[in-house]
Amino acid sequence: LKAKYKDILLMVEVGYRYRFFGEDAEIAARTLGIFAHNDHNFLTASIPTFRLHVHVRRLVEAGYKVGVVRQTEMAAMKAHGGNKVGPFSRSLSALYTRATLEAAKDLGGEVSEGARLSSYLMCIVEKCELPGSASRKSTAVPAQVEPEKLIQIIGGEETEGAGKGAHDTTIGVIAVETATGDVMYGYFRDTIMRVELEACLLTCSPAELLLATPLSSATEKILIDFAGPSSNICVERMPRDCFDSGGAVAEVLSFFGAKDLEKKRGNNALEAEDQKVDEGMEAVMGMPELVTQALALALRYLKQFGLERILQCGTSFRPFTCHGEMNLSSNALQQLEILQNSTDGTEKGSLLWLMNHTHTACGSRLFRHWLTHPLCERSLIAARLDAVSEIAASMGSVCCSQNEGSFPGSGRGGGNVGAASRVCADGGGKQGLLASVLVSLKRVPDLERGITRIFHRTATPSEFVSVIEALLIAARQLQRLCFDDDTDSGMVDASMKDGKSGGTGSQLLKRLLSTASSPVVCEHSTRFLCYLNKEAAAAGDKHNLFICASDRFPSVFKCHAAVRRAEELLDTLLCQYCKLLKMPSLQYMGVSGNTHLLELPVMQRVPSNWIKISSTQKTHRYHTPEVLKALEALALAKEELTVECGKTWDTFLAEFSSHYADFRAAIHAIAALDCLYSLAIVSRNQGYVRPEFVEEIESPQLMIKGGRHPVLESYLQDGFVPNDTFLHAEGEHCQIITGPNMGGKSCYIRQVALIAIMAQIGSYVPAASAKLNVFDAVYTRMGASDNIQRGSSTFLEELSEASVILQRATRQSLVIMDELGRGTSTHDGVAIAYATLQHVLTEIRCLTLFVTHYLKIAELEGNCPGSVGPYFVSYIAEHPLLPSLEGKLESGVQESSMNEEVASGQDVVDEAKQKVTFLYKLVRGVASRSFGLHVARLAQIPEACVQRAAVMSTILEKKRATCTTQAADFSRHPKETTWSEESILSEKKKRELPCPVNRNSLCGNNLTVNGLGDFPKLQCRLNHNVNGVEGRKLEDMDGKFPIDHMDAIKTKDCVFEVLCLVGSALKLISPEEGFSALKKVQESAIRGALLY
Repeated sequence: LKAKYKDILLMVEVGYRYRFFGEDAEIAARTLGIFAHNDHNFLTASIPTFRLHVHVRRLVEAGYKVGVVRQTEMAAMKAHGGNKVGPFSRSLSALYTRATLEAAKDLGGEVSEGARLSSYLMCIVEKCELPGSASRKSTAVPAQVEPEKLIQIIGGEETEGAGKGAHDTTIGVIAVETATGDVMYGYFRDTIMRVELEACLLTCSPAELLLATPLSSATEKILIDFAGPSSNICVERMPRDCFDSGGAVAEVLSFFGAKDLEKKRGNNALEAEDQKVDEGMEAVMGMPELVTQALALALRYLKQFGLERILQCGTSFRPFTCHGEMNLSSNALQQLEILQNSTDGTEKGSLLWLMNHTHTACGSRLFRHWLTHPLCERSLIAARLDAVSEIAASMGSVCCSQNEGSFPGSGRGGGNVGAASRVCADGGGKQGLLASVLVSLKRVPDLERGITRIFHRTATPSEFVSVIEALLIAARQLQRLCFDDDTDSGMVDASMKDGKSGGTGSQLLKRLLSTASSPVVCEHSTRFLCYLNKEAAAAGDKHNLFICASDRFPSVFKCHAAVRRAEELLDTLLCQYCKLLKMPSLQYMGVSGNTHLLELPVMQRVPSNWIKISSTQKTHRYHTPEVLKALEALALAKEELTVECGKTWDTFLAEFSSHYADFRAAIHAIAALDCLYSLAIVSRNQGYVRPEFVEEIESPQLMIKGGRHPVLESYLQDGFVPNDTFLHAEGEHCQIITGPNMGGKSCYIRQVALIAIMAQIGSYVPAASAKLNVFDAVYTRMGASDNIQRGSSTFLEELSEASVILQRATRQSLVIMDELGRGTSTHDGVAIAYATLQHVLTEIRCLTLFVTHYLKIAELEGNCPGSVGPYFVSYIAEHPLLPSLEGKLESGVQESSMNEEVASGQDVVDEAKQKVTFLYKLVRGVASRSFGLHVARLAQIPEACVQRAAVMSTILEKKRATCTTQAADFSRHPKETTWSEESILSEKKKRELPCPVNRNSLCGNNLTVNGLGDFPKLQCRLNHNVNGVEGRKLEDMDGKFPIDHMDAIKTKDCVFEVLCLVGSALKLISPEEGFSALKKVQESAIRGALLY
């Protein structure tokens, strides 16, 4: 067995224990903390059989694939079979991994604290390509090509789409949740950073990865980063060479076609699955080739667990992002802390933790999907909001008043949320009925996993009864909430309605309640339960499980009859022995596992063929030949009954499978009701309002009054400072936000993004009022960290996220960018941040929040008047900055003496000693400074370092101010960001400076400008190589103006002087001819780098 299953950790059933052998024993001893020892030259370890479920889970959670080996024959049947003298035959009876444990036989279905809500098996297939070729055909790239090499290949020449961040691979993904029957698929082209694949991994959070080899190096890096040793995610690799030339389609079609073949052979249990198989076939045939390959690999993998039947359900297939849903990026999920906090990676402190008040496991899974996939259709959002409003209104008032301006938050179960939940759960009538149903379902096993285990035929009788009975009770209770089409009453009682509330209930609620309380589900549930003995099911007694009759379960009925005949024979024999021995009170007895013993006094004479089994001082115990023969017949009948009950149970579960789609739809409706009820609880928070969505024909806008961060508010309660946000596509649609460190800039933009996401989920939002359009996406560029595992620097991570925004954002998107460009030098950072924001403003024109410490970027307000607004987070600084040091700089004191004075602490009040009070209120304007030294002091940087930093900061700022003043005095042209042709010609005419250019001794490839330190007596020496061609024009250089060295160029005015002098001094061109070239120079990257 071990040679056959080399990669499986085997547990072999031996008597009353499960034993490990060899290397498996060593692994088990290390993982389970049990003792391993040598036994007959074998290293072995063992566990008791009744602890199997505990130890298997521990091994699986440690990342091992565990197999259980059991006997395949029983003693009585073996004695009457062909293997009478040989050892009991054993085989692999069960196989467990992290993705299949919950659906597996014997161990699944258990409810434990902290258990995973989902355990997806994700299969990934990749096809690499080189973008930008003339024919745009996919070109294979070897898997060993490094990402850096691939970047060089892509960027080596100007290709179509290269400017937009061309894709280098196509990926097909299948994610199967065997325990719930959910099957998701995705097909997308991805960039070198694999942002789409990362979003799928974070959204799905798979427990096991099935990788189709070969994979590219970039894909391998992100998978290693996600499924590293600390993650305990199992990784399996399978070659996909066998699926070339249509092999994947043939594999899948043969799987679906096999059911038709079995039906033709007379398997009646499969006839009811025809429609289900057809739906699965239809779903598969519409998939792309890579997705079909992933499905074929998943199918082949699941066959070894016996769980492949779940792929036949076409209704279970859905794309990762359905129509009308928004797919949040990996950066948005992480930086906005949607699913887990960024501190320790747990759920506490995340948006999911705050909003998830669901009672059922299926509801919690669906709510997680709602959070990661907000709606993008106004009608769907309105339907959810209507349902939430109606459920919230049916809750009635809670014992808290909602005073204007008071925002106590949720407190996770306290405040209004806790009160609303308790009032509804304890209340009577319709107000508390939905809550009571959901609370009752919380006490039963996971309904969705339960019916899926029934579909897999791995459910136990007790599990079947508890799941079906709970679903039946819930359906009957929800029928009381169903709306009558002949009346206009909703969940809200008529006494609670007024003229504003309308006369009809939510259509979404009507549909969900109708599906959850389906008469079909109630009818089938009642029928299934009437066939089973609930007491026997609870006790695990399969022999007495079925309520049998001659026309119902006939095979089990026949076996029961055989058992009764064997027992009657034993009773008859006992009567005969009583007469023979003249002992009317003689009864059978059992000792040490031996049953039907006749206990007689020692002096009692018995026939010679009676067999003495045991004895005491006063009695002997006998088995007669007739009793032994009858016991043998009874044991055989019971074993046949056990086998037949198992077969009948499988057939019974197979009959349920034909109604699986109806039961699954009802449970999904209950899950949706649970999610809506959770959103209604959130709406009971004080200060939460229903968002208003504008019509689709209106321009994009985001109008939030008194907005607050939902999670932080729950911690700070009344201490949180609300802020307003007003963005409109036809007016100010971009906010450039500056301010001190720790002043609340990132918190503000996060709260705006979270409010938009909450609104499109269908939730009330933490604000005094909220009016917005439906965004097609929320893009974020936040945080700063490298990724060594993937070979990405901090700056590359920043620019990759910015690249995704520039490629995909539309006018209907919301863009959040926080401190772009801080991962490189100041000049490069300013230039890139400036160019990126300018592109968003001029090309995309979406609603944008841009946080930066580069104050020069705020000058974009002049380039886009009315579209950009500078804002900063207000503060109060109570002391002036370095007054004594400032005076010494003006009087010409040397830097060394100032350093000594600062070191001795003489009369210096630096920034780090200022008392800064953050007001956390967003106001219009540009912050004067960032107070980085104040934060350095808070971080307990050594005092000497802080004081030295204060001196250097003041010196640099003073020098910069001096250069700016000199340049302003010298320049007679106003500070403009663009120059007209007339202004350049006019300025050139005023200068009339000579040109010291020797046309006969030109040398060098670059133009060199020196001596700009003395502004009043500016001299210019120009050397330009025309490569021996007289009269060459700058236009011949494609508008490029290479400058090798510039000294002391600090401001736009200096740049303007250089450009004017170049236009005046170069006799090779006329001003009119050189104007276009000078304009291109002005708009080049040099201009952006010199803005600082």
